[in-house]
Amino acid sequence: MVFKALILGLLFGLFAKETLASSCPTLLDSTQRKLNSADTVSLCDEYQGKVLLVVNTASQCGFTGQFEQLENLHNQFKDQGFSVVGFPSNDFNQDRGSEENTAKVCYLDYGVTFPMMARSSVKGTDVNPVFSEIAKQSGITPKWNFYKYLVGRDGNVVGVFSTGTSPTDDKITTMIKQYL
Repeated sequence: MVFKALILGLLFGLFAKETLASSCPTLLDSTQRKLNSADTVSLCDEYQGKVLLVVNTASQCGFTGQFEQLENLHNQFKDQGFSVVGFPSNDFNQDRGSEENTAKVCYLDYGVTFPMMARSSVKGTDVNPVFSEIAKQSGITPKWNFYKYLVGRDGNVVGVFSTGTSPTDDKITTMIKQYL
């Protein structure tokens, strides 16, 4: 009887895991390498069911100072199921020469603790799958660095904010609170 219960429990666990994996929203259905690291993260495992602010960043841009506000926003809401997720890109020729330099700007210069992924393209033929899905859902590709995409708990884009919109602008914080 115990053996039968154990087998049923294992089968149920496998089925539940399979069901969860198959229900991953397309936007989160990828594994990304972390910035300046060999470590990877499954976006689905890490962020499914959370509200996200996905941002394409650059370490040598006139808007790089937004890292400070992004960090403040992340800290303000992270305990409520929210995360900022940064994706450095050199698509606009504004990211420092190497991932190591980009990481220095993020982690040392601005004290970023929110997740930063490896440098990737956010538009064009080599677009990161996250930004491909963002463009598909929203119809908007980044026009410059620090475009911000608010993603609801269901993995769908619910808001798009241009470079010039401060991360702590009331429009963004109000929407974050609405979706938390």
